Amino acid sequence: MQKTVLLLATASLFASCMKPSEEAINEEKQEINMMLDEWHQAAAEADYNDYFNDLTDDATYIGTDATENWNKKAFGEFAKPYFDKGKAWIFKPLQRNIYFNEDLSMAWFDELLDTQMKICRGSGVVIKKDGEWKIKHYVLSMTIPNDKINDVVKAKNDIENKLASELKKQTP
Repeated sequence: MQKTVLLLATASLFASCMKPSEEAINEEKQEINMMLDEWHQAAAEADYNDYFNDLTDDATYIGTDATENWNKKAFGEFAKPYFDKGKAWIFKPLQRNIYFNEDLSMAWFDELLDTQMKICRGSGVVIKKDGEWKIKHYVLSMTIPNDKINDVVKAKNDIENKLASELKKQTP
């Protein structure tokens, strides 16, 4: 019986040592918040290099249009003309939630953004690489008030029916 109690106590102590402290979690949240704020600021300032340096080499960016599912290279090619004109986009965070895996090496987040498209939602996955947080996956979505869903569906009906038909032909 004493061995069992000792074993359970040791296991409990070991488990509590493995769990990150609130302080560690808050420090990582601060780093991620700063990186995401600077990332959005780089777009507002049309700073192409700073903006794309915050993405992992294998990052994915999914935009608001159903056809916008890019790897980093393709997204960079799409975005470069906007950055070259000195006007990319301005996304100002209104709210952000950040969640972590157990060892704080990966986090996922969602954010509400004030944009030229009104309120949008960004969500993504960030990983800690060489001591820095980098965006591995980002999804930008427009928010739609529930009482306006039918109007929006009507507005995109013809375009997305055609796209859905084309995509169904590509699916095995």
